[in-house]
Amino acid sequence: MPKRREFTPEYKAKLVIEVLREETTMSEIASRENINVKQLSNWKTEFLENSSWAFSKSRDEKAASRELEEMKDRERDYQAKVGQLTLENDFLKGVYKKVSGHDWEARNGKKG
Repeated sequence: MPKRREFTPEYKAKLVIEVLREETTMSEIASRENINVKQLSNWKTEFLENSSWAFSKSRDEKAASRELEEMKDRERDYQAKVGQLTLENDFLKGVYKKVSGHDWEARNGKKG
């Protein structure tokens, strides 16, 4: 199953602002960017519903919100790295078993 594409908030905002300028139709933008018109419409709605946030939060709240998003991004990166290292480790255990004829986990008292 193909992984869903993820778009940055900056990319979404750029497209929504382009829609709001009304220099190009939503359909043309969606087609050019290879995204669904409904998705672009949803981003526009979300953008407009949350536009007052830009003026309502204090500088500290905005900084904390940005920091939280950065932490979430780092956590996603760490989780991906752990997954990659787990796959590499499992692969190397299999190679060790084939080359040495021994089961690393059984030899070292590990299960699972």
